Amino acid sequence: MKHDVDQYFETVLGITRDAGKIIKEGIARTKNVDTKLGSWDLVTQYDRRVENVLMKEISKKFPSHKFIAEETNAEQKATPELTNAPTWIIDPIDGTTNFVHGFHLTCISIALSIEKEVVIGIIYNPILDQLFTAIKGQGAHLNNQRINASQVEELCKSMVCLESSFACIPSLKDSIMKRTEACVKVAHGIRVLGSAALALCYVAMGVAEAYHIDGLQCWDVAAGALIVREAGGIVLDSTGGTFDMMSHRILACGTKKLAEELVILFKKADASIIKININNG
Repeated sequence: MKHDVDQYFETVLGITRDAGKIIKEGIARTKNVDTKLGSWDLVTQYDRRVENVLMKEISKKFPSHKFIAEETNAEQKATPELTNAPTWIIDPIDGTTNFVHGFHLTCISIALSIEKEVVIGIIYNPILDQLFTAIKGQGAHLNNQRINASQVEELCKSMVCLESSFACIPSLKDSIMKRTEACVKVAHGIRVLGSAALALCYVAMGVAEAYHIDGLQCWDVAAGALIVREAGGIVLDSTGGTFDMMSHRILACGTKKLAEELVILFKKADASIIKININNG
């Protein structure tokens, strides 16, 4: 079956803009906040409203398309499964904790996968009016202006975006803390934005050189990874292998050389954990 990717893009871009009004209206209002996996993993009535609007309107236009959507997945307690069918991968509000606190780094992230390859990425922050977009093979854009990843190759000259909330997860805590400590010692600067999607976009536009965290889901990174690549950046598994958005591991950089330096740094940090555990054993 031949797919009109440009039509899919234009249609869902309009739907995403409309859904963004819900976030804009809700940012300063009282939210009904629930937790999912822990106190760091929040959901509000606005997350559900945005997701419902996106799925309902896309289904009207493209009834054969499938969905992997964060809140629906959480309610069904299902493991995300990606097939060859056209599938919209949706995070209705990435940066929900930011949204709850009225902090403006929050966005809709939506991607289209066809035959398990992401061909469309849309990330929209309606509060700051930032619309990041990419169609495979057509470059990356911010508000219709072409963007390009940084060409900095050295970690000591790089701004690195990391995340801290997953340090609450026992299986990830040691690795996150050691990798963060290692980056702090070398990098030009560290930033924790609270939104994986926006952090990836900032790598794509060259204001940050790298982004890394393990433990994310496909809806956190699908759109952003395409945007980084279309901006000329590189996206890898954090072990240095091929990136798989279903694997929960990501390292995005402006340059291959910087990515290689960070992979080595992370391996050394992880090795120090093993050494400590052996010594304490």
